[in-house]
Amino acid sequence: MGIHKYPKRKAQNIQRVKMSNPEASKETCAPHVVKEELMAAGQWLKLEKMTYVDRSGSTRTWETVKRTTRLTNPSADAVGVIALLKRTLHKDCVVMVKQFRPPMGSYTLEFPAGLIDEGESAEVAALRELKEETGFRGEVVGVTPVTCLDPGLSNCTTQIVMVNINGDEGENINPTQQLGDGEFVEVVLLPLDEFQSKIDVLLKKEDIVVDSKVYMFAMGMAQAFFKPMELPVLKQ
Repeated sequence: MGIHKYPKRKAQNIQRVKMSNPEASKETCAPHVVKEELMAAGQWLKLEKMTYVDRSGSTRTWETVKRTTRLTNPSADAVGVIALLKRTLHKDCVVMVKQFRPPMGSYTLEFPAGLIDEGESAEVAALRELKEETGFRGEVVGVTPVTCLDPGLSNCTTQIVMVNINGDEGENINPTQQLGDGEFVEVVLLPLDEFQSKIDVLLKKEDIVVDSKVYMFAMGMAQAFFKPMELPVLKQ
């Protein structure tokens, strides 16, 4: 599952679709942010109004949410952990967490995740968060580049870290969570080869919302296991 290397692609191998757009002829400059104005701030988040110039040279505004806790020079704000639990005589399972999320008003199914602390790498943060939220100790086998989460709303970024867990090791047989005050996290193990179908069952049985990253990963796993030579999105 490791994805450490990102080979450079030749420009001709990257295809960009050119759509008919009458505004394209008005392009005069590279889009850029002019200023940021604070509208409101809380303990963890702030709301800003950004003024920017678009590709046609027009000045526009945008409202955005940012973290008040963002570090000075972070590689990313947070990490998400795709942890695979491997045990003798058991199917490989993806380690998930279920918790109540106030903004959603319901429980969510997510990958273990958390903010990167000062001086931490994504790998170190991932192993720490995995131990705290699930009790499992694992080994990093891959890390993604920095990715955005919801670019239309926020500048928050994350790195996804792949971790293998030896479920036959003593501390992973009876894992103990290390949750902070006010944290209530339920660990959910879902078999990798039935990942999407098991999530679908949960959605029918419980009032729960699935993180989009989780479901996209589930779709990818289903494709890899059952239709590796087919691309259903190309079928009309």
